[in-house]
Amino acid sequence: VCVLFCVLFGTSAPLEYVLQSSSATMSFRTCGPNEALIVSGVGHKTPKLVPGGRVFLWPFVQKCQRISLNVMTLNVESPRIYTSLGVPISVTGVAQVKIEASNPSMLHTACQQFLGRRESEVADVALQTLEGHQRSIMGQMTVEEIYQDRQKFSKAVFEVASRDLMNMGITVVSYTIRDVTDTQGYLAALGVARTAQVQRDARIGEAVNQRDAGIREAQAKQQEEAAKFSNQADVALAQRDFEIQKAEFAMEVNTKKAEADLATALQKAKTQQAIRNEQMGQKIVERSGQIQVMEQEIARAERELEATQKRPAKARKFQTETLASAEKHRTIMQAEAEAESIRAKGEAEAFAIAEKAKAEAEAMSKKAAAWKLYQDAAIVDMVLKTIPRVAAEIAAPLSRAQKITMVSGPNGDLGASRITGEVLKIMADLPQTVQAVSASVRNISQV
Repeated sequence: VCVLFCVLFGTSAPLEYVLQSSSATMSFRTCGPNEALIVSGVGHKTPKLVPGGRVFLWPFVQKCQRISLNVMTLNVESPRIYTSLGVPISVTGVAQVKIEASNPSMLHTACQQFLGRRESEVADVALQTLEGHQRSIMGQMTVEEIYQDRQKFSKAVFEVASRDLMNMGITVVSYTIRDVTDTQGYLAALGVARTAQVQRDARIGEAVNQRDAGIREAQAKQQEEAAKFSNQADVALAQRDFEIQKAEFAMEVNTKKAEADLATALQKAKTQQAIRNEQMGQKIVERSGQIQVMEQEIARAERELEATQKRPAKARKFQTETLASAEKHRTIMQAEAEAESIRAKGEAEAFAIAEKAKAEAEAMSKKAAAWKLYQDAAIVDMVLKTIPRVAAEIAAPLSRAQKITMVSGPNGDLGASRITGEVLKIMADLPQTVQAVSASVRNISQV
C-alpha cells in the first residue's frame, strides 16, 4: 500500500520514511450512540455511514466527518395568527426533532444537507419548517377547535411537518401545544361561558343528587313496606295452606268412609243382581221353550197357507201376466200397423198435393204467357168474366137480409131504386177497380 501511495503521489521519500509516517497516522475512529461517522475517499463509491460505532481510516486517502444525532428541542412560536374565522391568537408549541439514523436513506439525505453545519443551524431549519406548518394549520381551524381539541391540532401539525422534515432526513419525535393566548379576550370569554356551564352543571348535579336521594329514600320506604306486606302475605299464605291441607285431610277421610259405605251397598246390590239374573235365566229358558213351540206352529201354518193359498195365487198371477203380455204385444203390433197406414196415406196425399201444385203452377205459367202475348185483350176478357162474380158478391149480403128499413136522404130516393142505385154506384166504380187490378197484373207480368 505504501509503494502504491508513493507511485500515486510521486513522493521521493525513502520507503522506510513512508512506512514510518503511515504507521504513525493510521488509526481507528469511534463515535458514541449520539453521533454518526461519515467516511469518504478511496475504497468508497458513496460515503460510508456508521451511526454509533467505529471505522478504520486510511490517512491521506480517506476522510472522516461527524454529524450529531442528538434530540433538539424547538419552541415553535406563532404570534397573532388569524384563524379560519378571523380571530388572532398566539400559539406556542414544543417539538422534539432529530436526524434519523435508523433509516440509511434518511441519514444519507441529512448528511447531504447538513454535514459540516452546526447543530444550531440544523435546529433553525427544522424550526422554520415547523413554524410555517403551525401557522398554516392555525389558519384552517377555529379558535374553539384549537383551544378545546389540542390533540387534533397537534396531530395535524405533526403529520404535515413530518412529511417535509423526512425529506431532509429529520424525524419529528414529538409535538405538543404549550400555550394558547390572545389579546382580544376571546379565550377569556370562552372560559367565562365554560365556567358558567360548569356552575350550571354543578347546580343541576346537586339538584339531581337531591332528587336521587329522595327517590332512593322513597324506594327504601317502599321496599320496607313491600317486605312488611310480603311477610304478612307469607303468613296468610301459610295459614291458607294449613286450612287447605286440613280440609283435604278431612275430605280424604270422608271419601274413604263414603267409599267403604258405597262398597258395602255395591256388594249388596251385586248379590241381589246375581239373584235376579238367575231368576231371569229361568224365565228365559221357559220363554225359549214357548218360542220354539210357537215357531213350530207358525211353520205348520205357513206350509198349510202355501198349499192352500200361495200356490194357486201364483198360478193365477202367471196366467194374468201371460195374458197381459200377449195383449200388450197385440196392441203394439196394431199401433204399428195403423202408424204405417197413416204414413202411407200421408205420403199419398203429399204426392197428390205436390202434383196439384205443380199443375196449378204450370197453368199459372201458361196464363202468364197468354197475358204477356195478348196483354190488354186478355185482361179485358178476364175482367168481363170477373164482373158478374163481383156483382154477385156485392149483392150477396142483400139477398141474405130478412128486413130492410129505408131512410130518406137529402134527394128523397126510397125503395128499390135506392138499393139499385147503391149497387149501380158500386158497379160504376168498378172500372177504376179494374184499372187498378190491370196495373197490378201488368206489374206481375213484368216480374
